[in-house]
Amino acid sequence: MNEHSHNHNHNHNHGAVFHSHAPAGRMRLAFFLTLIILIVELLGGWLSHSLALLSDAGHVLTDIGAIGLSWYAMKQSEKPASEGMTFGYYRAGILAAFINGITLILITLWILWEAFSRFQHPEHVTPTWMFVSAGVGLAMNLYLGLGMRHEENINVKSAVLHMLGDAAASAGVIVGGVIITFTHWYVIDPILSVLIALLIALGAWKIVKQTVSVLMEGTPVGIEISKVVDAITSVSGIQHVHDLHVWTITSGRNALSCHVVVDGKLTVEETQHLLRDVEHELVHLGIGHVTIQTEDPTHLHDPSLLCNNDGIHDHKH
Repeated sequence: MNEHSHNHNHNHNHGAVFHSHAPAGRMRLAFFLTLIILIVELLGGWLSHSLALLSDAGHVLTDIGAIGLSWYAMKQSEKPASEGMTFGYYRAGILAAFINGITLILITLWILWEAFSRFQHPEHVTPTWMFVSAGVGLAMNLYLGLGMRHEENINVKSAVLHMLGDAAASAGVIVGGVIITFTHWYVIDPILSVLIALLIALGAWKIVKQTVSVLMEGTPVGIEISKVVDAITSVSGIQHVHDLHVWTITSGRNALSCHVVVDGKLTVEETQHLLRDVEHELVHLGIGHVTIQTEDPTHLHDPSLLCNNDGIHDHKH
């Protein structure tokens, strides 16, 4: 028997566990403001001959892709579930974040290659345009990034990471411009480019790791299997739990399926009450989408906690 319910009789509001509302309106604003940053930094990089500024513009270009993908993914995730997509389009956001991370890694390699060339042949850089262009980028990215920094949605986190990373890079470009103004040490420009590239790569790697874990249906970050088992078995009437799986549908939406052993003499109504108690315990662990199969002690399934035989159980006849 399968039980799946989000509604239980406990007087708590757990709505936030089941829904993760992303600020699509803010992402739309961020898209157009970031487009302005790109134009300003490309123009400034061309006029100043600054690789650091062009590198930052390259990062901004990936920001536009990141924010555009995030915006698109948020709209996609609003589509209802269908027979063809029973979980809806929630994974669109995870795919967008994954693409963002990979794009950032590629842009990092380009920056490092260009910086290597500049180390060998430093170019004369005009710091005035560096100040103007980087100043615009710093102000706008801080405004956008800090405004959305508390969002839990992984796709928004990805975009915010782009913005704050860009703000830090813009600040670095400004500092570099000051140094060049007083010392004419033009090699500072490719040095800044390398630092920007490392900053980008660090954030990109974290995003790729997190999204790959979601796509591979790994155990969600912050969820401990031992605590999940303790929560389930703490409910009076649950004798044993096996074939346990915990995964993330999308950021903020964790799911669980398992088999539990109960007294075979329980009525359907008694079993329902028992399962609702289990769901209540799991909600407090951040797991809101729960599917539980009940069995009596004579079940023929693999009794191991984590079933590793592709979900196919041998039945004796």
